[in-house]
Amino acid sequence: MLFSRFSILLIFSILLNCCTNLSGQSKTEFEREKQLAASVTIYRDSYGVPHVYGNTDEAAAFGFAYSEAEDNFDQIENNFIRAIGRLSEVYGKKALVSDWLNGAMQIPELSKKNYEIANPKIKSICRGFADGLNFYLRNNSEVKPKLIKHFEPWYSLALIKYLYYQRGFLFTRSEIEIKDVKNAFKYFTGLDPDKDFSTVYNNKERILEGSNSWAVSAIESASGYPLLLINPHLPFFGPSQVYEGHIMSKEGWNFSGYTRFGFPFPYVGFNENLGWASTDNYADMRDTYIEVINDSLNSPTYLYDGKYKKANEWYKSIKVKTNEGMKTIKFRFLNTGHGPVLGLRNGKFLSVKFAKYGEPGWLDEWYNMTKAKNLKQFKKAVSKLDMLFGNYLYADKSGNIFYVYNACVPIRDTSFDWSKPVDGTTSATEWKGYHTMNELPQVLNPKSGWLQNCNGTPFLSTEYDNPKPGDFPPYMVTEGDDERSKSSRRILSGTHKFTFEQWEKSTYDTHIQKADEDIPELVNEWEELKTENPKRADEIGDAVKFLESWSRKSTIESTEMTLYFYWDEKYSQLTSNKTKDEFKSITALENAVKELKNTRGSWKIKWGDINRLQRVSSNERSFSDDKYSIPAAGVPTYFGSIFTIWSNQFKGLKNRYGYGGNSYVCIVEFSPKIKSKSLFTFGESADPSSSHYFDQAQIYTQGKYKNAWLYLNDVKKNAEVSYHPGEK
Repeated sequence: MLFSRFSILLIFSILLNCCTNLSGQSKTEFEREKQLAASVTIYRDSYGVPHVYGNTDEAAAFGFAYSEAEDNFDQIENNFIRAIGRLSEVYGKKALVSDWLNGAMQIPELSKKNYEIANPKIKSICRGFADGLNFYLRNNSEVKPKLIKHFEPWYSLALIKYLYYQRGFLFTRSEIEIKDVKNAFKYFTGLDPDKDFSTVYNNKERILEGSNSWAVSAIESASGYPLLLINPHLPFFGPSQVYEGHIMSKEGWNFSGYTRFGFPFPYVGFNENLGWASTDNYADMRDTYIEVINDSLNSPTYLYDGKYKKANEWYKSIKVKTNEGMKTIKFRFLNTGHGPVLGLRNGKFLSVKFAKYGEPGWLDEWYNMTKAKNLKQFKKAVSKLDMLFGNYLYADKSGNIFYVYNACVPIRDTSFDWSKPVDGTTSATEWKGYHTMNELPQVLNPKSGWLQNCNGTPFLSTEYDNPKPGDFPPYMVTEGDDERSKSSRRILSGTHKFTFEQWEKSTYDTHIQKADEDIPELVNEWEELKTENPKRADEIGDAVKFLESWSRKSTIESTEMTLYFYWDEKYSQLTSNKTKDEFKSITALENAVKELKNTRGSWKIKWGDINRLQRVSSNERSFSDDKYSIPAAGVPTYFGSIFTIWSNQFKGLKNRYGYGGNSYVCIVEFSPKIKSKSLFTFGESADPSSSHYFDQAQIYTQGKYKNAWLYLNDVKKNAEVSYHPGEK
């Protein structure tokens, strides 16, 4: 039987349409997405928190991606645009240095390789997550991506490298600075770095960041079951903000906690048997090398042990958005045996070596941690040290509490000063492997019955059984004590047999630890002033007595908190300016009183009238005194209050607005049936029209919690809505 030309074309057209959809996806991908969607149910509780249940772990990751996208697609896309080095296509010249760094560190290339060699389970989870995002786009045509119209499975791996290496480890220590990177960028590209680049990497703000973690064992719990506090302090806006979610599957996955937008599952939180908190530590996991490079046009070389070796040189085209349209720029990069050349200082090239940089493993470790059922399994997961940093504070149903200064620390020759760039021309500065987990500071079930870490030293994590500093190399632990750690030790050692209610209240403690030292010193200085200058002392006496009688607790009604805050600000200014003043504390208080009178009409202003919580665009800090905001009692991290909010008085504004701090707070009792509560700063949704845009903020400012449902039956009973991805 013969077919006409028309018939053949028709058959070909039908086959083509069957194999592809409107977005160019293959039938295999399209059918896989539909099957995954049908095997997933998303339950939203009364606060909009997604509890995702799938037939498989891959399906659960698919549904988790869909829920993330429903709540904040813009942030997911923005994070991935950064992670794959295409930020300049959206934000123009000011993002060029970021994209150049991304290219120099080869984040996209390494992430693709890591995905290809990943174990099948992690590979399926990454693929399921990408499928969920693509399925969301297909079913929500009103959503218009800035750049990415199809998500790839390796994007989540790139985001890990971007957030932790490019934005994190690179600038954590002072060995290499932003100005060094700018110099290198100019050298390799011939372009002047945009001045706005420094706002992308703000080292000063990083100093303010921190987190809280506590655990008490059965001997210090009134119920006889361990208690845990999970309290990361992270930005409220931008790529590092967190998202609360709960993931479940028929394969036994049941984990609730927080994640970042673009990660395929929560990675800190709790399951039916155990949980952990994570706080940043500052172990030295990377080093900067001073390189001697002969950068000839033909073949760049670098000096190593008396000989010149060939450097790895490559080019990459990067698109940049301009007023005249999209422009393509060809970037040049160099890599020595230590790593990418990322800095230039005083004519000397600086390369950076990161621990385990090219290796996969982050998601494997997190996944195995979330699936662990006991301390042995948890330790096995953590012991690989593929998740390179962060103190872990752990508790479980068996009654254990455990702390480890988790870090993948290179073994180094202690004759070198590793806090500064070291000589890259000699093999003497090469690493000699990595310290194992058993070689890290850690504490298991201390006699005191409690553990804490608030970004401070591991040598003060409990009362009696602390690790000894002399047992560890000097380059391993760099942290000292801090005010939140002092506050935590005061609370944990001062309360015997915590009830769940006492635990809940303590985790929002607003005692200003720093004031316990500052105010007595201020009063003593004032007493001296009364002898030397009675008139001056009398003029400032009311303000001194006002602070002296203060309870030293921050509340939204507290006028003392406002005065103390301004005093501390003025005192810091005098100190940084190296002002010689016998009565520096008094001068600072006089300046604080004067400024408050000039700007507010009185020096007795309620803290809540100044310190505000306002939700604005997910990627910006477009605060306004004219928009709705609510008062908040939280204070900056360096004051030592457990309830932490980083706030700032941004240019042109009268009030201070919170931009980070208590971003997710969770308390867990490891009883036979887990008892858990949590809170998320604003609300699950970034959509201003959603009822879950700002519904947790009022509870947050009151220092309270909502229920965090863990068991599927409880999830179903308390679900406000349930649906399969793609259903309207």
